Amino acid sequence: MSEQIVISTGALFGLLAVIFGAFGAHALKQTLSENQLKSFDVGVRYQMYHAIVLLILGYSSIDTAHVVYWCFTLGIILFSFSIYVLVLFDAKGRKLKFLGPVTPIGGLLLVLGWLLICFQF
Repeated sequence: MSEQIVISTGALFGLLAVIFGAFGAHALKQTLSENQLKSFDVGVRYQMYHAIVLLILGYSSIDTAHVVYWCFTLGIILFSFSIYVLVLFDAKGRKLKFLGPVTPIGGLLLVLGWLLICFQF
C-alpha cells in the first residue's frame, strides 16, 4: 500500500466528515429528530477519528499498515456510511432493515484495525 494512497484516503474521509458534519448540523437540523441527529453525529465523529489515524498511518512504517488501512477504510464505509443512509431513510419514513447488520460489521473492522495497531507495538 503506497503512502500516497493511505494519506489521500485519510484526507478524503476527513474532507467528507467535515462536509457531512456541516450538512447534519445545518441542513438536516430541521429534518431529523434529536436521536437521528445524534446517530448521524456518531457516524461523522468515527469517520473523522479514523481519517486522522489514516493520515498518521500513511507516515508510519508499521508492518501491518496495509491491513490496518483496509480495516479502517472498509470500517468507515460500512459503519459511518451505513449510519448516514439508515438515518436519512428513516427520516423519510423508510426503514432499510438489511443495512442494520452492516453497521456492527463496520464497527468490528474498526476495532480490528485498532487491535492490529496495539499488537504491532
